[in-house]
Amino acid sequence: MSDPTEAKPDIADEIEDCPHCGKPLPLCICDSVTPIESRVQILILIHPQEQDRALGTARLLARHFEPAVVRIGLSWPSLAKALGRPVPDPSRWAVLYLGSAKVEDLDTDAEIVAINRKGELEPHQRAILSDIEGIVLLDGTWSQAKALWWRNAWMLKCQRVILGPKRPSRYGKLRREPRRDGLSTIEAAAILLAGLQKRPDIAATLADSFDRMLARFSEVQAKMPELAPKPKKRDFRRRRR
Repeated sequence: MSDPTEAKPDIADEIEDCPHCGKPLPLCICDSVTPIESRVQILILIHPQEQDRALGTARLLARHFEPAVVRIGLSWPSLAKALGRPVPDPSRWAVLYLGSAKVEDLDTDAEIVAINRKGELEPHQRAILSDIEGIVLLDGTWSQAKALWWRNAWMLKCQRVILGPKRPSRYGKLRREPRRDGLSTIEAAAILLAGLQKRPDIAATLADSFDRMLARFSEVQAKMPELAPKPKKRDFRRRRR
């Protein structure tokens, strides 16, 4: 007879992960990912404690853009080190970091806004944004994104941008954000890449991919709740004003 006190193996641990998107295979939608060409380069920095494989979107986003670079860690000496290649002008790279800044507090209704170190609206918005050749996305909770921002001083050499999305995240009740402008990594990238390049097709393709991911999550959660865990609680640990 088996020992009733013996711990039962976790079913989720026995299911293989997709080598591309990192999700458990039942949650993987890689077979439906459409490659997208983009003149704007992408660097995704994932906080090492960001473990939400079921609802995370960073690697799914990277699947759409083969040149996209994904790094897991807390700090890198420079943008070039994080990218793994030389960067002639870091100021032509944008870092998306909201922090305490909000578009609604600024004199603009734009979805993509360039701000300075004081969180103020940069002059010549159109010229600044049209010159961007790459974006840095911080993947993690609000507090994890804050840690990545403060531990990488080289980001101050880049152009900081924030978003004023016209609609809330598609996560809905699956993951409640502490602010209305809080988005998934793939949603934020959709606004940035489409807006910077005047390419609504990019936003549409990424939105469709995200919708498929959420639909698959809901299907799997109903059949295998141990594989698709309950949504995380809201992260209220935001940067103080």
